[in-house]
Amino acid sequence: MALFGLNFYCFVGICLMRCGFCSAADPFAHFDLEFSYVTASPLGVPQQVIAVNRNFPGPTLNVTTNYNVVVNVKNNLDESLLITWPGIEMRRGSWQDGVLGTNCPIPAHWNWTYQFQVKDQIGSYYYVPSINFQRAAGGFGGFIITNRKVISLPFNTPDGDIVITIGDWYTRDHKDLRASLDAGKELGMPDGVLINGRGPFKYNSSVPDGIEHETIDVDPGKTYRIRVINVGVSTCLNFRIQSHNLLLAEAEGHYTSQQNYTSLDIHVGQSYSFLVTMDQNASSDYYIVASARFVNQSEWQRVTGVAILHYSNSKGRASGPLPDPPNDVNDNSFAVNQAMSIRMNNTASGARPNPQGSFRYGSINVTDVYVLRNVPPITIDGKLRATYNGISFVNPNTPVGLADNYKLKGSYKLDFPNTPMNRPPTVDRSLINATFKGFVEIVLENNDTVVQSFHMDGYSFFVVGMAYGEWTENSRGSYNRWDAIARSTTQVFPGGWTAILVYLDNVGVWNLRTVNLDRWYLGQETYMKIIDPEDDDQKAEDAPPDNVLFCGALAHFQKPQRSPSAALSIQESLKLKIVMLMAFAVIYMMI
Repeated sequence: MALFGLNFYCFVGICLMRCGFCSAADPFAHFDLEFSYVTASPLGVPQQVIAVNRNFPGPTLNVTTNYNVVVNVKNNLDESLLITWPGIEMRRGSWQDGVLGTNCPIPAHWNWTYQFQVKDQIGSYYYVPSINFQRAAGGFGGFIITNRKVISLPFNTPDGDIVITIGDWYTRDHKDLRASLDAGKELGMPDGVLINGRGPFKYNSSVPDGIEHETIDVDPGKTYRIRVINVGVSTCLNFRIQSHNLLLAEAEGHYTSQQNYTSLDIHVGQSYSFLVTMDQNASSDYYIVASARFVNQSEWQRVTGVAILHYSNSKGRASGPLPDPPNDVNDNSFAVNQAMSIRMNNTASGARPNPQGSFRYGSINVTDVYVLRNVPPITIDGKLRATYNGISFVNPNTPVGLADNYKLKGSYKLDFPNTPMNRPPTVDRSLINATFKGFVEIVLENNDTVVQSFHMDGYSFFVVGMAYGEWTENSRGSYNRWDAIARSTTQVFPGGWTAILVYLDNVGVWNLRTVNLDRWYLGQETYMKIIDPEDDDQKAEDAPPDNVLFCGALAHFQKPQRSPSAALSIQESLKLKIVMLMAFAVIYMMI
C-alpha cells in the first residue's frame, strides 16, 4: 500500500506539472500505519505491545528531502492516540506535530491523516506515540530522510543502510506503569533493554532461555551506515559493537565531523548515524551491545541489550564476555567531554547545496534568555508532579491553535516565567510568549537525580555548552561558538546544565519537554507560542487542515467519522478518478 501510494503521488505530481495545474514539483509519499495490540514476548514474558501494521517495532518510513509526506494513521487501540515525529520541523505546520497542546487526540477506532513536508531536512528520525504512556508499549519506528541526488554525501556512499532501535523495556503493561505514577510511585528499574524489539542474546547464564535476539547480517569488507535511535522510556544507553569502530557521521539531521568512537552514549530520544566497516576476521560473530548508563552498574547489569553482528562468512557464534562500557565511575567529565566532542561538519552540505555550517550562530546577538530548571518529582495538591521552573504543565482541553482560531478565552496563559521563581510549585497551563525571529538562549538546569533528555519540537538548536555544577553568566565564556552540533534532543546531566541557542523563525506552537517518559507524563513540559506580529492575515502559518479534529470546548464541531474501511474505499475511488483525469489530460496534450 505504501509503495503504491508513493508511485501514485509521484505520477500525479508529474501530471499536474505537465498540465499546468500546479507549480509544486515536490513528490508525495503515502503511508498507511495501523496501530493495534499484539502479544509478544521480547523478554521471554508474554505481554501486550503496540504494533504498527502488525509489526513490533513498526516499519521504517523512507522519504527524500522536500517530499510531501502523507501518513494515514488508523487507531485500533482501545484508547486515544497521537503520533509525533521528533526532529521533523513541520515548517509552519504545528497542526501536524502530534502532541496534545497542538492536536486533539485520535479517538479509539478512528483514523486520521497527517500531511507535512520534510522541507530542507535530511537524516535519522523516528515516529512514536506521544500520549497515554503508550511509548512504553511500542508503536515506534524509524523515519529516514535521504538527501536529493544532486546533493552529495560528505562520505562515500555506504554499501547498505541499517536502522537499529534501542531502548529500556518493562514487562508490565503501559497502563499499569502509568497507574503506578498516578499513585505516586516511581517506575523502578526496567526489566531489560531491547534491540529492534528483541531481547538479549544469551551471552551468559543470566539470560533466560527462549528469548529471541536480533541478528544483523553483513558482508565482509563492506561499509554500512548504521542508524541508532534510543526510543526507550528513560534510560541512557551506551552503544558499542565488539571490535568495530563507530565512525560518527550524523546526529539528528546534521552531519558531524567524522571521528571514531569505540562506544557512544545515546540518550533517550537521540539518534545517530555511524559508518561501520566490516574489517574484522570472521572467526566468529560479534556482539552489539546497549547497556544502561549513569545508574548503579552492579544492580543494572541485567538491564543490557545484546544483538549479534553476523558476517556472511562467519565461522562460529559469538562467545566470551561483552565488550566493556566506559570506565568512568570516578570521572564525571568523561561523559560531558564525549558529548561536547560531537561537532558540526561545517563544510558539508546538508539538505541544501550550501554548507550546513554557514549560519554563523556564534556572532548573533541573543535577544532573550530562558532558564528552565527541573527538580525531582514533588507532591502538588496531593499528586506526584514534575516541573519546569516550579510549573507542572497540564495540557489545555482545547489545543492552543484551535483555541486561537475560534477566539476562545481562558484555554491557556502566556505567562511562563523566563527564570525559576521563588514561590510554591503549581499546576498550570502556562506557555512561553516567544518573539518571532528572536535568537534565544535556553539554559537547562537539571536539579533532579537522573540524567535527562530535553527536546524542542519545530526546531534544531545549537548545543553550545554543557557542564556539571551551577550555571552562571560567566559560563558563557566556555560556549562553543563555531562548530557546535545542531540537533533537536540534548542531554542534561544531574547536578549540571546544558545551554542551547536557537533562531525562532518557525511560527506555531511548539512543545518543549523532557523526553524521559515518566517525567514528561508527570508534567515536565511547556510550549513556545511564536507568531509573526506583522502577519495580519495570519498567512505565515498554515491554516488548520481540512480534517482537523475537534475536542474540548469545540468538541461539538466534530462530525462522526466514517468507518476506516469506508474511508479507505472513498480514498481509493478518489485516487482512481484523479488518475483517469490525469490520463485524459496527458492524452489531450499528445493530440
